[in-house]
Amino acid sequence: MRIVVALGGNALLPRGERPDSAIQVERIAEVAPALAAVAAEHELVLVHGNGPQVGMLALESAADPDLTTPYPFSELVAETQGLIGYWLQQALTNAGLTSPVVTLVTQTVVDAEDPAFAHPTKFVGAGYDEATAREQAERHGWTVRLDGSRWRRVVASPLPVRIVEVETARVLLQHRTTVVLAGGGGVPVVEGPHGLRGADAVVDKDHVAALVATDLGADLLVMLTDVPAVMIDFGTPEQRAIRHVSAANLRAERFPDGSMGPKVAAACAFAAGTGGRAAIGSLAEAADVISGAAGTQVSAMPVGQPT
Repeated sequence: MRIVVALGGNALLPRGERPDSAIQVERIAEVAPALAAVAAEHELVLVHGNGPQVGMLALESAADPDLTTPYPFSELVAETQGLIGYWLQQALTNAGLTSPVVTLVTQTVVDAEDPAFAHPTKFVGAGYDEATAREQAERHGWTVRLDGSRWRRVVASPLPVRIVEVETARVLLQHRTTVVLAGGGGVPVVEGPHGLRGADAVVDKDHVAALVATDLGADLLVMLTDVPAVMIDFGTPEQRAIRHVSAANLRAERFPDGSMGPKVAAACAFAAGTGGRAAIGSLAEAADVISGAAGTQVSAMPVGQPT
């Protein structure tokens, strides 16, 4: 079976934690045995988020007095691909995976006219109280929005059009190589008369994972995050988890654009478009989410009302 697993940036760095390397390495080491077991039995592609990590790099770049201008987001995304890919490669090997693992620095083509460039929604970086967030926004020219109980920076998140290196990934999978692909949603690039050039954005990794899964003919798309399942009425006393649901029924619910919304949209698009299974759940329950025993399981066929 061919499986695409998307790891959320907030799953690798739990909300409220300091962005220390050791915390993230430990987090990946905890889930690595489950992922290594999947890779040993199936063809596995890993797509990871990078919101906290790329936000930290952007803040450091903006504050560096030796730079004429901060590094563009496209280049910072490439940096996080190497960093997080290295962590994943090492963790999978240390967990006992004997077949090869490789990280591809991956470009994702986006439309230069995508309206998302004018309406930033993608959360990046650390969370702040409102006063600090607004002070940072004033200092750096950011746009900030409320994410749960904390305020965070938001940047443009255009939809992916094409994954440049997808055929390279296909060849590697055919040779039993686990591939870390399109990390951070891929380096955002636009096509022009002189070829590709970087775009100042962060592409949502869940939309990219759905595109990767569709292009590669995957049987299963799994999105692992920091919550156990998709919740109705999240954050209220009435919240409840959706366990088994059709893509059509899940699409009828409403979820926040900057967090659960893209995961739901990606799961529904993949399940409805391919007939495959999609799942959303906790990184801590990775094995059970992949097997179908935990998380929210999304299918193309009607399964009644969300339960």
